[in-house]
Amino acid sequence: MNIVVCVKYVPDAQSDRTFSDDHTTDRTNVDGLLSELDEYAVEEALKLVEAGEGEVTVLTVGPEVAVEAVKKALKMGAHKGVHVCDDAIHGSDAGATSLVLAKAVEKIGKPDLVLTGLASTDGTMSVVPAMLAERLGLPQVTQVSELSVADGSVKGRRDTDIASETVEASLPALVGVTDQINEPRYPSLKGIMAAKKKPVETWSLSDLGLDAAQVGFEGSWTKVVDVTQRPAREKGEVQPDEGDGGTKLVEFLNKSKLV
Repeated sequence: MNIVVCVKYVPDAQSDRTFSDDHTTDRTNVDGLLSELDEYAVEEALKLVEAGEGEVTVLTVGPEVAVEAVKKALKMGAHKGVHVCDDAIHGSDAGATSLVLAKAVEKIGKPDLVLTGLASTDGTMSVVPAMLAERLGLPQVTQVSELSVADGSVKGRRDTDIASETVEASLPALVGVTDQINEPRYPSLKGIMAAKKKPVETWSLSDLGLDAAQVGFEGSWTKVVDVTQRPAREKGEVQPDEGDGGTKLVEFLNKSKLV
C-alpha cells in the first residue's frame, strides 16, 4: 500500500506568534515544527505499512524552512518526502493550498491512501482535507479516531457528541484522523540516522503545471483585511477565603453571567 501523508510546518504554539505586514502568519522569524496533529497521520500511515507492505511519502507546501516538517516525519519512519516550495505560493488560502497539494499528489502518482491530520494548529480550519478529496475525485473519511483497511476499502469510526458512527469507502480514498487514533512514536536514533539518506524532492509551481496566478493572494478565494494583536491579560482579582469562598465564587459567576 502506497500512502501520501500531507503535513504542515507551523509556528510553535509555545512561541510568540505574529503576523507579517501582508497579514500572513510569520513562519520564518519564529520557531516552527511539524504540526502536532499531523504526527497522528504520519503514525497511522507507518502502522498501516508496517502491517503489510508499501511506502509512506510525506508531502508539504511552504517556505524553505517547511522542509523541517518533512524531515521530522522521515525520522519517524516515512520513506521519502516531497516539498513544494515557490515564492508565488505565499499568501495562499485553504482553497489555493488544496490545489497545490492535489497537483503534487497527482505528480507523486495517485496513491492507495491520502492521510491528513484533523487540522493545522495555526489555521485550525480543518477544510483542506475535504477540498483536497474533491480536487482528486476521492471519497473522504474524515475526523476518524479508529481506522482499518481491508479488501480494497477503508473503514473509520467517527465519534460525535451523541454517538459513534462507522464510515466506509472504497480505495483509493482520503482519510483525516484525529488525535485520538494513536500515540505518535518518538524518532529513534536509528530512525534519525536513516532519515539523512532518505530522498526529499523539492518542486516548484512549474513542476506541477501551475501558474502563479492560480495561487498566492491572486488565486485565493479569501483574504485577511486586518489583524489586531490580542490585548494583554489584565491582572486578576484575588479574593481571600475567610470561610465564604464558595459564596463569593457563586456571586462572581452570577455577576459574569457564567451560570
